Amino acid sequence: MANRLPLPTLLSQVLVAYTIEFDNEAEHRLQHRTSTGPSAAGPADTPWLVSLVLWANVLQYLDEEGVPVSELERRARTTRLLLGGLQRWGYLVVDGVVVRLTPAGRRAQEVWRPLADVVDQRWQARFGADAMNRLTQSLRTMVDQFDLDFPAYLPIVSPTQNSKADLPPARSDPSEATQVPLLRTSPLLPALLSGVLHGFTLDVEQGSRLSVPIGATTLRVLDDTGVRVRDLPRLTGVSKEANAMCMGFLERRACIELRPDPSGRGKVIHLTAKGKKAQDNFRRIVQATEGDWVPRFGPTPMARLRSDLEQLVVGDDPAGAAGQSSPLFGALQPYPDGWRAKVRDPATLPHYPMVLHRGGFPDGS
Repeated sequence: MANRLPLPTLLSQVLVAYTIEFDNEAEHRLQHRTSTGPSAAGPADTPWLVSLVLWANVLQYLDEEGVPVSELERRARTTRLLLGGLQRWGYLVVDGVVVRLTPAGRRAQEVWRPLADVVDQRWQARFGADAMNRLTQSLRTMVDQFDLDFPAYLPIVSPTQNSKADLPPARSDPSEATQVPLLRTSPLLPALLSGVLHGFTLDVEQGSRLSVPIGATTLRVLDDTGVRVRDLPRLTGVSKEANAMCMGFLERRACIELRPDPSGRGKVIHLTAKGKKAQDNFRRIVQATEGDWVPRFGPTPMARLRSDLEQLVVGDDPAGAAGQSSPLFGALQPYPDGWRAKVRDPATLPHYPMVLHRGGFPDGS
């Protein structure tokens, strides 16, 4: 069907929904600080709240003795570790070339460790154990065919610099003692989703001047008739800060123009002729990449993966692709005291994770 969601959108929306549910549970259990203050009376060193992304890519690999930065990068399979932020937020200290957990970081580890099982059990109850097992196997079959050692989660991006995906290290020989496998405390489903999405992103960005985070989020919803800037978070599913970063890059490349809103409130963003060409080219490359994957990975595995993902994203109702009717929205319900309960409900899930330096939340929050 011509109107089916692209494969990276399906992967992204399942990944983001799982991450938000994991993050909501971590927030509920962990004494933490946010911009509104501490969650509850607790230790003076209560850390700032961060996302699953930083647990999966950094904090799960630290131990009591400390880990050299070079070894941490090897374990994480990425250099985008956000160590400065994690130090400011109270989780670790960087002592020369060694990274050590703080007491608050150790307490946070104890909270995060069991959450993979907690969220996995919820997803099996919500979508069915058979469906989740099929999806996991479909993703594993795909990841196993790459010769790359993907990180446990997509790394931090920098849309202001058109940050494209880094090439992960080549997969080590499983017999080598130096290989660091995914730890059990790292949720398997997000790791597999991230791996396939990372691989797809690398292929798209070989032929695209634009990074996938920019092309699949802000650029995707624009046209030459104009879109109000204040509507971008609702249309894209990512934060106004994330959209502002993408807009800044697109404006510098003369892909968009900002004009006063005729209503007198704010501005309207218009796609230029150059921007329309970039948008069309990006869509063409994404579609061509998915087409190229069919002979590469096989028609049956590709069809099976798409079917398994669509069951979660769209369900039995094609309108599920439009947003809140998606079965995934059942995973987004925050606790009443959570920060997401204090903001407007999303109208759609992101078409690509916008993992920013602002704590690693996948919608750029």
